[in-house]
Amino acid sequence: QVHVAESGGGSVQVGESLRLSCKVSGGNYSEFCMGWFRQFPGQDRQVLASIHSGGVSAVYLDSLKDRFTISQDTAETTVYLQMNSLKPEDTAIYYCAAAILRRPPLHGASCHARANSEYWGQGTQVTVSS
Repeated sequence: QVHVAESGGGSVQVGESLRLSCKVSGGNYSEFCMGWFRQFPGQDRQVLASIHSGGVSAVYLDSLKDRFTISQDTAETTVYLQMNSLKPEDTAIYYCAAAILRRPPLHGASCHARANSEYWGQGTQVTVSS
């Protein structure tokens, strides 16, 4: 049974940083594309970033590329989302998900975090106050 669990959310002030963690257990980490998502009230989840065990990562939103970084510790099967210079509009519930890779990513290519990922964490609230 695969289990995904986020941690590290909280309340911060504008301009501060947070690092979210996502621990994956019970499965073969190398078989997953790991993704970070966030959800604003009343909206669908927004995909933010992905990474796979080969180390290639991607941050999908141009507006976040200079502030958000995805990384991993494969030995700990843990994925991180470093969020810097936080803004009030970053306030959301942040989710981590593990999507079963349908085929290995091409060498040097990132994987695609899927909205229909098979395994999801419970979400962690991030609140940024001005």
